[in-house]
Amino acid sequence: MRSPSGNDPTPLHPVPGRVRPRVWNDLARVFSTVCNPFLTALALFVILAHDRARDTANFWVLLGISAFFVSIGPMILIFWLYATGRISDLDMSIRAERARVFMAFVVFMLAGTGVLFAIHAPAIITATMAGYTVSALVIECITRFWKISTHGFGITAPIIVLSVIYGAQALPFIVLIPIVGWARVYTRAHTPLQVIAGIALGAASTGFFLRAFRVI
Repeated sequence: MRSPSGNDPTPLHPVPGRVRPRVWNDLARVFSTVCNPFLTALALFVILAHDRARDTANFWVLLGISAFFVSIGPMILIFWLYATGRISDLDMSIRAERARVFMAFVVFMLAGTGVLFAIHAPAIITATMAGYTVSALVIECITRFWKISTHGFGITAPIIVLSVIYGAQALPFIVLIPIVGWARVYTRAHTPLQVIAGIALGAASTGFFLRAFRVI
């Protein structure tokens, strides 16, 4: 049957039992949004602060510092840049825009690492922030030539840290890594190789600093 416009044959009604392509696209976008690197980082530091804080006041100090420098501050910067027309979209799809903005992220996270070290924050929190800092620097350098997946990094690093804290209890969350990777490829935000590179960077940088700070 031809469509009303007379073009190629297309069904007028969805085929029963078949998932419409739009549904897969919507699902991929949901995972991309929910597992945004800033949101996963925020969730991670909430867990870390709760797990390692001495008391309620110390929890808010640790969370306030880490959340501001790794998540809230950078997100405010992105929204401001977008609102003032300095970047084309919130995903920073244009590679040149990403490179400039990531340098600002490096400054944020480096400052956060310094503050956490100065207040003698628990080693795992400082090590995690240091891992994010170096990863942001690596991404900034790579982004000048290639669009590495920050979502790949952003979902891998927290799961590694949680696995160190909770062991086998955190293992089921590993399934999020391929799901987020699929979402980024399905929405054509990245190629499979770019996603794999982001995942590898998250694993390498996080593991290195957890060992350097003698957390593992």
